[in-house]
Amino acid sequence: MSGGRKKDFDIEVALQSAMHVFWEKGYIGASLANLTERMGINKPSLYSTFGNKEALFIQATKRYCENKSESLAKLLTAEDLSLKQRLRNYMIAVLSVQCESEQGKGCYVVQCQSEVASGEIPEKASMLLTQAGEAVKDLLTATLTNDQEAKTLGLSDDAEKNALCLSATLRGTATLARCGYSMSDLESVIEHSLNGIGFDDCEKERTEYS
Repeated sequence: MSGGRKKDFDIEVALQSAMHVFWEKGYIGASLANLTERMGINKPSLYSTFGNKEALFIQATKRYCENKSESLAKLLTAEDLSLKQRLRNYMIAVLSVQCESEQGKGCYVVQCQSEVASGEIPEKASMLLTQAGEAVKDLLTATLTNDQEAKTLGLSDDAEKNALCLSATLRGTATLARCGYSMSDLESVIEHSLNGIGFDDCEKERTEYS
């Protein structure tokens, strides 16, 4: 006997399409009709393959985090670059994703997390969004806490506050990108934010003592 009817669609492509629907419309705004139309499948196929809407959302969110967030994190540990350059490269790369995506501007996580306070997102999906929303701050906190140059510059002393400042900047640029601001409009915001946590003062001191 056959092991079951072969699926007539690519699961990975369908999941990618679902991710873009949630990115554009958020969890609440993405209807099953929106999802199935973009995914190219019917409702029975969605339920049998991915589960319900929440299960699909969780899979799409994890896919976004794996494909976007984790790959960008490597920029923070690049060799032979200063800490400021590594942080700038990371933040500019995030900004590029926010501004240049054809399917959805801004940030998938920021877009969907803004709906959590409504109470209309199921608990497991809400918890995942909270964790994903903290991931950037946690990553930057770890970098500023453990990096030797950060310790030398004194930036590790307030690592969590500095990381919150930088992550808040990226949340802000995500919102502005969704409102139509271009990457060229927002690049200076990144520079001001980096200077704001102390790099500007450090560079002035280096100049004075050189």
